[in-house]
Amino acid sequence: MKITAAITGVGGYVPDYVLTNQELEQLVDTTDEWITTRTGIKERRILKGKDQGSSVMGIKAVQQLLEKTNTRPEEVDLLICATVTPDVLFPATANIISNGCGITKAFSYDMNAACSSFLFALTTGAQFIQSGLYKKVVIVGADKMSAIVDYTDRSNCIIFGDGAAAVLLEPNLEGYGVLDQVLCTDGSGEQFLHQKAGGSRRPPTAETIANREHFIYQEGATVFKFAVKNMADVAAQVMARQHLSHDDIAWLVPHQANKRIIDATANRMGVGPEKVMLNIQRYGNTTSATIPLCLWDFEKQLHKGDNLILAAFGGGFTWGAMHVKWAYNS
Repeated sequence: MKITAAITGVGGYVPDYVLTNQELEQLVDTTDEWITTRTGIKERRILKGKDQGSSVMGIKAVQQLLEKTNTRPEEVDLLICATVTPDVLFPATANIISNGCGITKAFSYDMNAACSSFLFALTTGAQFIQSGLYKKVVIVGADKMSAIVDYTDRSNCIIFGDGAAAVLLEPNLEGYGVLDQVLCTDGSGEQFLHQKAGGSRRPPTAETIANREHFIYQEGATVFKFAVKNMADVAAQVMARQHLSHDDIAWLVPHQANKRIIDATANRMGVGPEKVMLNIQRYGNTTSATIPLCLWDFEKQLHKGDNLILAAFGGGFTWGAMHVKWAYNS
């Protein structure tokens, strides 16, 4: 029998602090109505406190996952952290999370494909299971987007929030789990969505800090157009490859970037709003954490055998879609 990589549990964590649209109205020239109609976001969570990085949320999400699945930390073979906001350039945030969770017999590393990071990491982790090499792989998406958001930039500060969620992958012989994916990259998209400074090309200097170059930069209209087309294209492509009609899909699990992008993707797939996982109104765009946070929020509504289409689009440009057959009843 062919081994597939099944998701056997989900854990999640969002910070306590709620940043509402009303509070943003006090910071920048915007309104609750403007934010809601253009993005679908009402509030987002923000990680507060000194020396608090993405790993803080990742550790809590993984600890909950291990507890829910009755998995001992030493049983984990591999941990991949999907993130664009690592605690530090090195060591990997995955290493910090592993240490914080008592995971001592696994190797771990970070993966950055912007908002597609979790999807790319899930695909990678699934290969280690499918090869027969490993039995338990943890994929955690964790991002503290508030660390790279300019709260004087009204076009970006309304979108992003902080959060983390994690899944456990285990071998399955019944045909459940990750069944297919299409992943894509177009590096020419860099100019439209990036962080200008902070890496080896432009290390931090007094000048880069004064010029506010350590924050997210995006040309929203261009990114929106690319996201709508490409996210919908790959979702449709995966459905065609797997011979799935819109009736066969139990849930679309889209990256929570913008409700209008999500709606356009669902329309292209022929999937009604009742089949779309949506929590952007509560968390905003948590980048690498959006898809697993959806699975965490909706876990009790999932049933064994449900066909899920996961879809994402991010800076790079990166995008992809995946067919997952859900492996358990909550």
